[in-house]
Amino acid sequence: MASIIKANELQDFGGNSIITSDGAGTITLSSGMNTAVAAGTNNTPAFLVTRSGNQSISLNTDTKVQWDSETFDTDNAFDSSTNYRFTPQVAGKYYLFSNIYLANGSNANNTTYTPKIFKNGSKVIESHIDHRTAGIGYQQSVPVAGLVEANGSSDYFEIFANGNWTGGSINVTAQSFFGGYKIIGA
Repeated sequence: MASIIKANELQDFGGNSIITSDGAGTITLSSGMNTAVAAGTNNTPAFLVTRSGNQSISLNTDTKVQWDSETFDTDNAFDSSTNYRFTPQVAGKYYLFSNIYLANGSNANNTTYTPKIFKNGSKVIESHIDHRTAGIGYQQSVPVAGLVEANGSSDYFEIFANGNWTGGSINVTAQSFFGGYKIIGA
């Protein structure tokens, strides 16, 4: 058996109107409810990008990863053709993440490796792996992630890779990725 509650207005404990109805099925939310609903609707802008192939990085140099393949980009906020950066046009806090798969290009032995998240050209987050005392690695997958804040008009975010190795060359491979999304309610 179902119950029916009929009302043209829902109020909070302070007597403030939260929801009203015109009796014809149209409801109106208070401005506070509209803000709460709008803030909680989705995690966009959001994006995920990858490399279509290998990219060589320079020894002991911050090298920008050129993300040239978009898996998705909800608000066209990622430039995958020239700048390889995420420029959210919505102010707020964002969770950014990347996983750099580093492989030896020609008999290189990786000793240290550091992926970094840059904001407006400066490092804000980094991760690090060091094989100098535990043996030398030939391939590594190193994640970097964190929370950042964007002003919604001009801030931009990029991923840089830095490594140290002996012999040969090192590549960021197509298994690497970079993504992020706006945190709702923050």
